[in-house]
Amino acid sequence: MVKRSKGIRSKSRHILRKKTRERGLSPITRSLREFKEGEYVHIVLDPSIQKGMPHIRFHGYTGKIKGKQGEAYLVGIRDGGKQKTLIVRPEHLRRG
Repeated sequence: MVKRSKGIRSKSRHILRKKTRERGLSPITRSLREFKEGEYVHIVLDPSIQKGMPHIRFHGYTGKIKGKQGEAYLVGIRDGGKQKTLIVRPEHLRRG
C-alpha cells in the first residue's frame, strides 16, 4: 500500500475549486486593496494565488485587522475559544 499524502492542501478539492466562469487569475485590484486597523474582514481563499494563503481550515472565518506585515495583514480570529493571529495577503480578504 502507498502512504497517503497529508500536505497543506489535502482534502481541499471542493473548497479550493473555482466556478467555471471565475477561472483564471483574479483582478489586480483585489491585491491592491488597503484595509485599516480594527476593520472586520472575511477570509475567503482564492485558489489561483497560493502566496499568503492561510490554511484551508480558516476559510469562511471573520476576523479583525490587527496590523500590517510587509504586504500582508495580521488578522486576529477566535478559534475554539483561543485567540489566533493569521498572516494573510489582501487577495484572500473581503470587507465584512
